[in-house]
Amino acid sequence: MPDFQLVSEFAPAGDQPEAIEALVRGIEQGRTNQVLLGVTGSGKTFTMAGVIERINRPTLILSHNKTLAAQLYGEFREFFPHNAVSYFVSYYDYYQPEAYIPQRDIYIEKDASINEEIDRLRLLATSALVSRRDVIVIASVSCIYGLGSPKDYLEMMVPLKVGDEIDRDKLLLKLIDIQYERNDLQPTRGKFRVRGDVVEIWPAYEEFAYRIELWGDEIEKLSMIDPLSGEDIRQQPDIYIYPAKHFVLPQERIDAALEEIQTELDERLETFRREGKLIEAQRLAARTRYDMELLREAGFC
Repeated sequence: MPDFQLVSEFAPAGDQPEAIEALVRGIEQGRTNQVLLGVTGSGKTFTMAGVIERINRPTLILSHNKTLAAQLYGEFREFFPHNAVSYFVSYYDYYQPEAYIPQRDIYIEKDASINEEIDRLRLLATSALVSRRDVIVIASVSCIYGLGSPKDYLEMMVPLKVGDEIDRDKLLLKLIDIQYERNDLQPTRGKFRVRGDVVEIWPAYEEFAYRIELWGDEIEKLSMIDPLSGEDIRQQPDIYIYPAKHFVLPQERIDAALEEIQTELDERLETFRREGKLIEAQRLAARTRYDMELLREAGFC
């Protein structure tokens, strides 16, 4: 049975069957570039859906702006309701980069406003890519920027299975390592809470939460729950908790990076002081040490 299942009450018509055959043939022959031309309303999206179903491979669709990406996301979700159609665009509603005005000695800090729903969809796209094959990612050009190492991302994943033995406190530390925060009062996305031997986690990329019930050091029950009402949706034999943020690293990698940053900082400070640039040295030291402290305590900066 193919991974991708195109659902539509219409069949390819007009030039669409020929276009689908030509594009599929080109892909099978290893062509790296092909062009599909068509006026607005000619069914190019439906044609591409037909190609995806035929080639049966994970697919990345790039759009030149968020508006068109959102439109394509909605259309492909209708065509592939049983597959993982994901949305990956920039999550900034507002972004002001850091800047320095030397004439007035003014430093302007970076400021940004992140859209929480788009952040969730980005994380959902990443988790889908590493957990299943039937994935279509609709993205803007923001996807060309690196998100770190896929190997590190997978290594930080927390797998849980009914019957496995795990120390509760070690589980909580693992969740903190992958950027989840504890909040026992009001669970929200990317948070977890603890009630005795029950741990509830709201994954950063899902609309539901998980409840982990322990009996001593053994996982007795895993449930998918409504995060607001706490009601069970269904029981799970196993679950996988992916990081709450894209930029996660093992502690040893962070420690190694901090050592390299400190070494380079010392070299640059020595150069500035030798050249009599004491103000520049002070600025560099203050800013870099602030970022290093963030990296040391939060895991990112």
